[in-house]
Amino acid sequence: MRDRPEIVCICGSTRFGAEMRAANRELTLAGVIVIAPGEADGSITGEQRAALGALHLRKIDLADRVLVVNPGGYVGESTSREIAYARATGKPVSFTDPG
Repeated sequence: MRDRPEIVCICGSTRFGAEMRAANRELTLAGVIVIAPGEADGSITGEQRAALGALHLRKIDLADRVLVVNPGGYVGESTSREIAYARATGKPVSFTDPG
């Protein structure tokens, strides 16, 4: 038996912000601690993008499992790296769209 709620890290393309927020809400209402990608309105520099990518890998480290939000089966380059990282560290990975 767990002494704390499950921790899930959401991954996915920033183009799916609404879908990630919906997954966050659903998981939270189910009693799960959710770690989600940071949101940056407007443009960001390449350096900021790299820093956010590294930070998200640390978020995966904190999670019990990863949920990939991938409407239509879409998985981009950054999300593919996050999936590979999660699997390499032994984290279970599931998808909102198995396609």
